[in-house]
Amino acid sequence: MEPSVNVLGGRLEPCSKDPITGFYRNGCCDTGPEDGGSHTVCVIVTAEFLAMSAYLGNDLTTPRPEFLFPGLKPGDRWCLCAARFLQAAQEYAAPRVVLEATHARALSIVPLELLRAHAVTDPQG
Repeated sequence: MEPSVNVLGGRLEPCSKDPITGFYRNGCCDTGPEDGGSHTVCVIVTAEFLAMSAYLGNDLTTPRPEFLFPGLKPGDRWCLCAARFLQAAQEYAAPRVVLEATHARALSIVPLELLRAHAVTDPQG
Protein backbone atom coordinates (compact mmCIF):
# COMPACT_ATOMS: atom_id res chain seq x y z
CA MET A 1 0.00 0.00 0.00
CA GLU A 2 1.43 3.37 -0.92
CA PRO A 3 1.71 6.08 1.74
CA SER A 4 -1.01 8.69 2.11
CA VAL A 5 -0.35 12.23 0.91
CA ASN A 6 -0.90 15.45 2.86
CA VAL A 7 -2.31 18.74 1.53
CA LEU A 8 1.23 19.99 0.82
CA GLY A 9 1.97 17.01 -1.44
CA GLY A 10 4.28 15.23 1.02
CA ARG A 11 3.91 12.08 3.09
CA LEU A 12 1.02 12.27 5.57
CA GLU A 13 2.45 12.78 9.06
CA PRO A 14 0.79 11.35 12.20
CA CYS A 15 -1.78 13.61 13.87
CA SER A 16 -2.06 12.14 17.39
CA LYS A 17 -1.42 8.93 19.28
CA ASP A 18 -2.58 10.48 22.60
CA PRO A 19 -5.48 10.70 22.27
CA ILE A 20 -5.45 8.14 19.46
CA THR A 21 -7.22 9.69 16.49
CA GLY A 22 -8.21 9.04 12.91
CA PHE A 23 -11.13 7.27 11.30
CA TYR A 24 -9.10 4.06 11.52
CA ARG A 25 -7.74 4.94 15.00
CA ASN A 26 -4.18 4.66 13.71
CA GLY A 27 -3.06 8.15 14.76
CA CYS A 28 -3.26 9.52 11.20
CA CYS A 29 -5.98 11.32 9.26
CA ASP A 30 -6.09 8.51 6.70
CA THR A 31 -9.34 8.05 4.85
CA GLY A 32 -11.04 5.55 2.61
CA PRO A 33 -14.39 4.69 1.05
CA GLU A 34 -15.96 3.78 4.41
CA ASP A 35 -15.06 7.21 5.90
CA GLY A 36 -18.21 9.07 4.88
CA GLY A 37 -17.35 12.00 7.17
CA SER A 38 -13.91 12.60 5.61
CA HIS A 39 -12.01 12.71 8.95
CA THR A 40 -9.06 14.27 7.14
CA VAL A 41 -8.18 17.59 8.82
CA CYS A 42 -5.62 17.37 11.63
CA VAL A 43 -6.46 20.11 14.11
CA ILE A 44 -5.39 21.35 17.52
CA VAL A 45 -8.72 21.85 19.25
CA THR A 46 -9.59 25.03 21.13
CA ALA A 47 -12.15 25.74 23.82
CA GLU A 48 -14.13 27.82 21.30
CA PHE A 49 -14.25 24.98 18.79
CA LEU A 50 -15.24 22.42 21.42
CA ALA A 51 -18.05 24.69 22.64
CA MET A 52 -19.32 25.22 19.07
CA SER A 53 -19.21 21.49 18.37
CA ALA A 54 -21.17 20.70 21.56
CA TYR A 55 -23.72 23.39 20.69
CA LEU A 56 -24.20 21.74 17.28
CA GLY A 57 -24.81 18.37 18.93
CA ASN A 58 -21.36 16.75 18.77
CA ASP A 59 -19.96 16.81 22.31
CA LEU A 60 -16.26 16.02 21.92
CA THR A 61 -15.34 16.64 25.56
CA THR A 62 -17.27 13.80 27.23
CA PRO A 63 -15.40 10.48 27.36
CA ARG A 64 -17.10 7.61 25.51
CA PRO A 65 -15.23 4.47 26.63
CA GLU A 66 -17.45 2.24 24.50
CA PHE A 67 -15.89 3.92 21.44
CA LEU A 68 -12.40 4.13 23.00
CA PHE A 69 -12.86 7.91 23.05
CA PRO A 70 -11.27 9.70 26.04
CA GLY A 71 -12.90 13.10 25.41
CA LEU A 72 -10.95 16.07 24.10
CA LYS A 73 -9.55 19.12 25.86
CA PRO A 74 -8.06 22.30 24.39
CA GLY A 75 -4.64 21.59 22.92
CA ASP A 76 -5.42 18.01 21.87
CA ARG A 77 -4.76 17.08 18.25
CA TRP A 78 -7.64 15.37 16.43
CA CYS A 79 -8.66 14.26 12.93
CA LEU A 80 -11.69 16.39 12.25
CA CYS A 81 -14.35 15.97 9.56
CA ALA A 82 -13.51 18.33 6.72
CA ALA A 83 -17.08 19.67 6.52
CA ARG A 84 -17.07 20.41 10.28
CA PHE A 85 -13.80 22.31 9.89
CA LEU A 86 -15.32 24.34 7.06
CA GLN A 87 -18.39 25.07 9.18
CA ALA A 88 -16.21 26.10 12.15
CA ALA A 89 -14.24 28.46 9.91
CA GLN A 90 -17.48 30.05 8.69
CA GLU A 91 -18.52 30.52 12.35
CA TYR A 92 -15.12 32.04 13.32
CA ALA A 93 -14.41 29.10 15.63
CA ALA A 94 -11.95 27.09 13.53
CA PRO A 95 -9.20 25.28 15.39
CA ARG A 96 -5.57 25.43 14.26
CA VAL A 97 -4.58 23.05 11.43
CA VAL A 98 -1.48 20.86 11.13
CA LEU A 99 -0.99 20.87 7.35
CA GLU A 100 1.62 18.10 7.32
CA ALA A 101 -0.88 15.76 9.04
CA THR A 102 -3.96 16.81 7.02
CA HIS A 103 -4.90 14.34 4.28
CA ALA A 104 -4.99 15.63 0.68
CA ARG A 105 -8.59 14.38 0.38
CA ALA A 106 -9.63 17.31 2.62
CA LEU A 107 -9.05 19.57 -0.39
CA SER A 108 -12.21 18.21 -2.02
CA ILE A 109 -14.15 20.03 0.73
CA VAL A 110 -11.87 22.74 2.16
CA PRO A 111 -9.76 25.08 -0.01
CA LEU A 112 -6.02 24.97 0.69
CA GLU A 113 -6.02 28.75 1.28
CA LEU A 114 -8.48 28.32 4.15
CA LEU A 115 -6.42 25.52 5.67
CA ARG A 116 -3.27 27.66 5.37
CA ALA A 117 -5.04 30.60 7.02
CA HIS A 118 -5.58 28.45 10.13
CA ALA A 119 -2.29 26.55 10.01
CA VAL A 120 0.08 26.31 12.95
CA THR A 121 3.59 27.52 12.20
CA ASP A 122 5.12 24.87 14.46
CA PRO A 123 3.53 21.47 13.74
CA GLN A 124 4.63 20.24 17.19
CA GLY A 125 2.60 22.91 18.97
